[in-house]
Amino acid sequence: VQLQASGGGLVQAGGFLTLSCAASQRTFSSYAMGWFRQAPAKEREFVGAISWQGDSTYYADSVKGRFTISRDNTANTATLQMNNLEPEDTAAYYCAAKYYEYSSNPDDYDYWGEGTLVTVSS
Repeated sequence: VQLQASGGGLVQAGGFLTLSCAASQRTFSSYAMGWFRQAPAKEREFVGAISWQGDSTYYADSVKGRFTISRDNTANTATLQMNNLEPEDTAAYYCAAKYYEYSSNPDDYDYWGEGTLVTVSS
């Protein structure tokens, strides 16, 4: 599965961005999708994930209530809607695919897209 994340950019605090992750494979619907982020000099951090069916989501406490993950299995895409952004959300954001069940552990994921940079100014 090849993944391509897009939608990053510069936004002011309190603003919003929508990140998209496009998958190359028709078996996309068999994979849970996760979003992770990595700020400079920090470890990769779990943001949230969505089940392969799209009926279950799981978020890190730091983004709960502000970020929403969805997916469209007919279009092979996953989306991370980020609202009320904070400077602390500045990072490179990555989408990842894991066969079947989702996880918050990045080591459990099988495929990764390249990051898309999100910068939130104060």
